[in-house]
Amino acid sequence: MAAQRKATPRKAPSSRAEGEQRAAHILDTTLGLAEDIGWDAVRLRLVAERVGIPLSEVLVHFRDLDALADAWFRRAWAAMLAPPPEGFAALPARERVYRAMMRWFDALAAHRRVTGQMLRGKLYPGHPHHWVPMIFNLSRSIHWLREAAMLDAGGRWRQMEEVGLSALFLATLRQWLRDDSPGQEATGAGLRRRLGLADRILARI
Repeated sequence: MAAQRKATPRKAPSSRAEGEQRAAHILDTTLGLAEDIGWDAVRLRLVAERVGIPLSEVLVHFRDLDALADAWFRRAWAAMLAPPPEGFAALPARERVYRAMMRWFDALAAHRRVTGQMLRGKLYPGHPHHWVPMIFNLSRSIHWLREAAMLDAGGRWRQMEEVGLSALFLATLRQWLRDDSPGQEATGAGLRRRLGLADRILARI
């Protein structure tokens, strides 16, 4: 009997890195399209046409348009969690929070107007299925912000910290969405003022 030939494993059609690159290209193309026509007018078939791929391949990477928006916000998380510069840990907590939070806003600055449109789309009354995930995403954002800023409080102090950081983040986000100052200077100045106020309140507590 002839010896059986060993089966040669088939090469995967694309590596994980190639898949991530394609997903990033689809997201960048979607953002560019949204800059041209507005987020509300973006359709996945238009994205597929602009990328030059079948619509079915968009589905391989993103289940819907909201998943593309979530991928855009994940980029901000990744920027916030990038390795900090040397000496970061020695900075006061207020400064660490400031720098970590501004990393998040800086990462989204290139498409600030579209980012605002994404958020309004998530809050649209006809999209209640987006509301609960937004609450959890805010909670995750604050969790990662605490990690990035190296805040290690526990117990009730941590709970107070999370509530305060959530209010701080939402107030700064509201200002950032309207900020047309060079380099987002107004947002940075507003964040520093709020952090100073928070420090004074905590000192009294």
